[in-house]
Amino acid sequence: MSDLAIPQPPSHQTGQGLSPSQEAELRRTARDLEAAFLSEMLRHGGLGAPRESFGGGVGEDQFASLLRSEHARALAENGGIGLAESLFNALAAREGGAP
Repeated sequence: MSDLAIPQPPSHQTGQGLSPSQEAELRRTARDLEAAFLSEMLRHGGLGAPRESFGGGVGEDQFASLLRSEHARALAENGGIGLAESLFNALAAREGGAP
C-alpha cells in the first residue's frame, strides 16, 4: 500500500427516517453536485483550455468540457474535497433524517 492513500469519506449510518434507497439517492445527488462544482473549478483553473498553436476549434472546446466533467466525476467518486458529505448531511436533515 502506498503512503499517499486517497482519504475516503466517512461512512455514516442511515439517518433516522431515511430508507436505504433514499440514502443512496441523496448520496448520489450530493456526489453529482460536487462533481458539477469541481468541473466548474477545473474549467476556471484552465484544465482543457485550448493551446495557443494548433488549436482544434469548436470541437476541441466541446470535448474539453467532457474531459473536465469526467475528471470531476472521478474526483468526486474517490473522496473529492468533502463537499458531497456536507451536501448529503444537509439533504438528509432536510428530508427528516439525521446522519
